[in-house]
Amino acid sequence: MHSIADSIHRIQEQLRGTSARLVVVTKTHPVERLQVAYAAGARIFGENRVQEMTAKQPELPADVEWHLIGHLQTNKVKYIAPFVHTIQSIDSLKLLLEVERQAAKYNREIAGLLQFHIADEETKTGLTLPEAEEILRSEEFRNLRHVRLSGVMGIATFTTDEDQLRREFRMLRGYFDKLKALYFAHEESFREVSMGMSSDYPLALGEGSTLIRVGSAIFGAR
Repeated sequence: MHSIADSIHRIQEQLRGTSARLVVVTKTHPVERLQVAYAAGARIFGENRVQEMTAKQPELPADVEWHLIGHLQTNKVKYIAPFVHTIQSIDSLKLLLEVERQAAKYNREIAGLLQFHIADEETKTGLTLPEAEEILRSEEFRNLRHVRLSGVMGIATFTTDEDQLRREFRMLRGYFDKLKALYFAHEESFREVSMGMSSDYPLALGEGSTLIRVGSAIFGAR
């Protein structure tokens, strides 16, 4: 059984020389274990649920970069607006506009990733490419001042089929490249491709991931 610190160091070693960063997925884990991860050098923590994130945030140092990686309901945005760094699960214009509204209250800029549906499973949420382009072409999007879209995110199918996983990661990378060229060509901040989790992140790195979301490979299976 690897310790939390060992696991983090091992993954950071694998990321050396790539442009990828580690998001430690901390959902359902107590604050003490997050503090161990922090001591081992982890600075980006990903939570799935707003309630859990708002409970943990005050217990950790101020330089933690909090990423919301689960589905976000518009009525919950207000709870994380004071501190969240990145919302990786932007899947509608309605959600973007609410993030804008809440971030404005704190005069903050919140980063967002457009979440795409790349998996075979119907249960996964996310945008199609035409839906994303519709958002990006809208006047409301152009008027945003407190949300900055900084890339894309996707959750691959839960499978051991490496060819399928590579295909899905490649699809997301392709979406990123297309949006970058058409809508963000001059915006350096649009650079994130969040893909890859504990079971498949080495494949995602091979396809150009910049953020890997790893929980069980660090904390052990829940």
